[in-house]
Amino acid sequence: MQRLPTYFLSHGGGPWPYMKAEMGTTYDALEKSLKAIPQQLGARPKAVLVVTAHWETDTLKLSASANPPMVYDYYGFPDYTYHVVYPAPGEPALALEVQGLLKTAGFEVELDAERGFDHGTFSLMYPLYPEADIPVVQLSIQQNYDPDFHLKMGRALAPLREQGVLIIGSGLSYHNLRQFNRNAEQPSRQFDDWLQETLLHTAPEQRTKRLLHWQEAPAARLAHPREDHLVPLMVAVGAAEHDKGQCVYYQNDFFGGITVSSFRFG
Repeated sequence: MQRLPTYFLSHGGGPWPYMKAEMGTTYDALEKSLKAIPQQLGARPKAVLVVTAHWETDTLKLSASANPPMVYDYYGFPDYTYHVVYPAPGEPALALEVQGLLKTAGFEVELDAERGFDHGTFSLMYPLYPEADIPVVQLSIQQNYDPDFHLKMGRALAPLREQGVLIIGSGLSYHNLRQFNRNAEQPSRQFDDWLQETLLHTAPEQRTKRLLHWQEAPAARLAHPREDHLVPLMVAVGAAEHDKGQCVYYQNDFFGGITVSSFRFG
């Protein structure tokens, strides 16, 4: 079985794939990039492991339900968006395997049989695999956001790539909700320029060092006042630490001027 790449994907806002009438063309570029991923892979994944920015825990947790429910973790959207369902199965056996890999690497991790799909997962998976016929397991991020911790998580997960498991870090390359308008034009571009240089044009060892010190990047704290939407990138890079990066989505007019990107490794 071929080794799958890993991805860090900007997942947009709320339940956007279900809101075509309200959103117009806002998400066209993101949707196009997501729909292209199955063709890029060339092989159908056995399962998908999503490291989601919308599940922060002290002790790492894995979703372990065979039939995950939904988590409508957004506010102010139309009523019907609180009834959408992405009916993909879970994969308890994969959750156990991931737990074993992380425990072997020294991480404390628990299984959560109740956790459902949050919008960091289903907003991506619906455009990727609308048939919802590929098992999905979610992995939380650690709530202290330590980049080294999350890079090491990724290293522990790397063997899954040889087993047909697609690893996705789901976040957003710019995530400052207080400046999610034209005021974001300059800081989002500055931070994205740094991301592009770091992830695409820097040797792997130096790439890791730059990520460990991401706060030194131009406009870093304007782009990420809280880095919950950035640390899934660390996991995706850690799981493909010596592989070349590629930008698979770039948009500099998101919501009127915000620069956002997604990346593939391997």
